[in-house]
Amino acid sequence: MTRQSIIDSYQRIKPYIHNTPVLSSSYLNELAGCNMVFKCENFQKMGAFKMRGATNAILNIEKNKRQNGVVTHSSGNFAQAVALAAKTQEIPAYIVMPSNAPNVKKQAVQDYGGQVTICKPTIEERERHCAQIALETGATPLHPSNDLDVILGNSTSSYELLQDYPTLDVILTPVGGGGLLAGTALTVSNFGNDCHCLGAEPANVDDAYRSLASGKIEVNDNINTIADGLRTTLGDVNFPIIQQCVDRIIRVEESEIVHAMKLIWERMKLVVEPSSAVPFAAVLKEPDFFRNKQIGIIISGGNVDLTSLPF
Repeated sequence: MTRQSIIDSYQRIKPYIHNTPVLSSSYLNELAGCNMVFKCENFQKMGAFKMRGATNAILNIEKNKRQNGVVTHSSGNFAQAVALAAKTQEIPAYIVMPSNAPNVKKQAVQDYGGQVTICKPTIEERERHCAQIALETGATPLHPSNDLDVILGNSTSSYELLQDYPTLDVILTPVGGGGLLAGTALTVSNFGNDCHCLGAEPANVDDAYRSLASGKIEVNDNINTIADGLRTTLGDVNFPIIQQCVDRIIRVEESEIVHAMKLIWERMKLVVEPSSAVPFAAVLKEPDFFRNKQIGIIISGGNVDLTSLPF
């Protein structure tokens, strides 16, 4: 069922997304002591993997409901993804954004045709505004990471990667809300050839690491990390998938994220956001574990604020 669901999701969204390039660096391979390939979702439409999940979710809405549009709350990439995917399907997109979201991201959502509502920066206010808009417009709510159609859409990135590199030993992704990690884990468990799925997470917001250890969804006391895309927590749809299909989650420090991000910029000439550098930081942190292995890394996105680079 899941195997076919991944294939169906890929065929469904294929006309609307980029099959993103896979790049490598001999210098970084030598530095890390393993062979790495980077699936570059920073080259995806709107600059992040989230275009895949948003598109799949929207295309799965019944046509008679689709015309009422979609509504979500997000401060970043999913907001842009939903706005662009909805524009592609010529339906309305209502995006609730917290007042502290970067102005550049608010503007990007509006440029894609999203109708932005600003709210107080609390999850309660975001959800309240979404519920109100859904009630008033009939728009279908979309969750950025805890929705099976979104997760299956996300799975198509690693599906493409395994089509090109079927002998990978490990695929790593960053983990925040859990939608990318869960989707990747489903792909690896269904299409990998003795391949393992690992997550990578900032130590400052290690809720996913603690959730796997405790067996229940944990939350963070603070969100103090440069990897702003990884500040959210797991959900009841993606957590069981992660529990079943993810081997482990590696935690990295802020300085290690910055170092990995700088190396990718300097050596691969890739514009990546801090969240995208977290899996590479994990490889550098545990050289003995990854030595001589074939490693796939999902570069989750490249929507970075160029006025506040950490180096």
